[in-house]
Amino acid sequence: MAEVTITKEDGALRGRYVARIEGVDAEGEITFTHRGQGIISADHTGVPDAMSGQGVARALLNFLLDDARQSGFRIIPICPYVRGQYARHPEWAELFTTKPGEDP
Repeated sequence: MAEVTITKEDGALRGRYVARIEGVDAEGEITFTHRGQGIISADHTGVPDAMSGQGVARALLNFLLDDARQSGFRIIPICPYVRGQYARHPEWAELFTTKPGEDP
């Protein structure tokens, strides 16, 4: 599997985690929205065909989860991929919420 490099682009209201693979002219992403103090929503995960099958979506999600742990925010799982992975991993419960504006 290729090495995936992930960065975070964070704006006042919205941002995204961006995945890149050297030599691939495409990028994957998880987009998010700030929903209140200590809360973001994971809105959409997108991985282009050029990156398919290389673990990009999971790498993005792992980066998001690590960022939430380190930065102390919680995640509203709007994106079907993030919501589906959360359903399979109840041990992540402390990182997720369904209430906008709830403090972690």
